[in-house]
Amino acid sequence: MAELHELSARELLAGYRTRAFSPVEATRAVLARIERWEPHLRATWLLRPDKALAQARESEARWLRSAPCGPLDGVPATLKDNIATAGDPTPLGTAATELRPAPADAPPAARLAEAGAVLVAKTTMPDFGMLSSGLSSFHALARNPWDLSKGPGGSSSGAGAAAAAGYGPLHVGTDIGGSVRLPASWCGIFTLKPSLGRIPIDPPYVGRAAGPMTRSVGDAALLMQVLSRPDARDSMSLPAQDIAWDDWASWADRPGRLRGLRLGLLLDAGCGLPVQPEVRAAVLAAARLLESAGASIVPLRPFLTRTMLDGMDHFWRMRSYMDLRTLGAQQQARVLPFIRDWAMSAAAFDAAHVYEASQQFHATRVATVQACAQVDYVLSPVAPITAFAAELPAPTNDPLRPLEHIAFTVPYNMSEQPAASVNCGWSSTGLPIGLQIAGQRFDDLGVLRLAHVFEQLRGPQRPWPEPPAAEK
Repeated sequence: MAELHELSARELLAGYRTRAFSPVEATRAVLARIERWEPHLRATWLLRPDKALAQARESEARWLRSAPCGPLDGVPATLKDNIATAGDPTPLGTAATELRPAPADAPPAARLAEAGAVLVAKTTMPDFGMLSSGLSSFHALARNPWDLSKGPGGSSSGAGAAAAAGYGPLHVGTDIGGSVRLPASWCGIFTLKPSLGRIPIDPPYVGRAAGPMTRSVGDAALLMQVLSRPDARDSMSLPAQDIAWDDWASWADRPGRLRGLRLGLLLDAGCGLPVQPEVRAAVLAAARLLESAGASIVPLRPFLTRTMLDGMDHFWRMRSYMDLRTLGAQQQARVLPFIRDWAMSAAAFDAAHVYEASQQFHATRVATVQACAQVDYVLSPVAPITAFAAELPAPTNDPLRPLEHIAFTVPYNMSEQPAASVNCGWSSTGLPIGLQIAGQRFDDLGVLRLAHVFEQLRGPQRPWPEPPAAEK
C-alpha cells in the first residue's frame, strides 16, 4: 500500500471506516512529509502540528464510535492564507497588512470544519494575490517541487506546491484570473475554478472564486460536495442545488464515452505571450485522445483582445492604487516593489480611461460566452508557458506587462464559467503542462466528468516528486 501521505481523501476515509489506520496516523504522516519538504518549498504558514494532531485525535474518537461528523472527517487539508480562519490573522501575502485576528471562519473554512477535515496549515500567496508567482513580502519564497529553481505559480502558490508534494490530499485556493489553474498547471495537479457563486466566499468580488486543488478529479468532487453548500455571506452565491457530485466518474464507464460531444480547441488566446511549442503539442495530443473517445474537435478562433486584457489590467491597477492610498507611508513601503510599481502606475489614469477599462470586463464576458456557445466544452492550454524562475514576480518581470500569461484563464472568471486544469504532459525538462477544460456556466459537474475521462485516457503519470535527500 502507498504511504499514508500519498493516499487520496477517498482512500483515507475507506481506511478509517475499516480501522486499517487512523486520522492520527494519517496526520502524523502528512506532518512528517511537510517537515521533509518545507525547508525547500516554503508552502505553508500557520503550520501548527499540535493543533492538527488535536483535531485528528477528536476525529479518531468519532471513528472509533462509528460516528464521523461529516464527509471529510479526519482528512488532512490546507487553506490559502486569504481564506480567513477564526482567531488567526489574514495577511493576504503582504507585509503591509496589520495582523489582526479574524472574527470568524470564511465560508470555505467553515465548511471544512463542519465536515471534520483536519486543518494542517494555511498556505502561502503573493502580495494581495495579484501575482502568478510565489514571491511575497510577507511569506518566504515558495518553490515548485518538480524543480526548485522554478515557482509553483500563483496566487494559490503554496496550495499548488503542497498538493504536488503530498501535504495531504485536500487544498483550497482562490482564483480571480487563473490563481488556482496556473499553479495546478505548473505543479501537475488537478483543480476546478467553479462557476461564480458555486462555492460561497467572503469577501465576494467580480470573478473571484474558491476552488479545490487536489491530485485527482475524484478528490476535487468530494471537496466540491462540501464547499458548495450555501452561505448567506456571499451576495453572489448561487441558490442551493442538489448536484450529484458523487457521479463524477459516470462518463468514464459508458459506451462510446464522449460520442456526440463537441469540444472546442483553442490554441491561440488572441494576445499575451506566445504558446511554447511543447505546450501546444501537449494540448493538441490531449485533444486527440478525447477525439479517440468519440468527441468531435472544433477549432476555435481567439476571442480575447489586447484591449480587453489591458482594460482589466488597468482597472485592477486602479483598484490596487486606491487600496494602497489608504495605507500609511511605512505600510506602503512594505508592499512588494513590483506590486507597488504596478499599482502606482494608475495614478496617471484619468476618469475616462478608468471607465473604458472597466467596460472590458463585460466585453470579455460577452466574447467568451459567444465563443463557447458553439461547443459543449473548450480545450486550451492553461498557460502559454511552463513554470518560470521562482524569484520572478511574473514571466515578463515587467509591472507594465504583468498579465501576459493569463489570457487563456481570465476569460472564464469574467464569464462565470467553470474551468479546470488537468495535467496533460511534460516539457523536455520535466515540468508539468496543464490542459484547461472550460464548460458552460453552471456545468461544474460536466467539467469534472470530462476531466476524469481524460485522466483515464492519459494513462499512468510520473511519480510525484520527492524531497531532496537530507545532508549527512
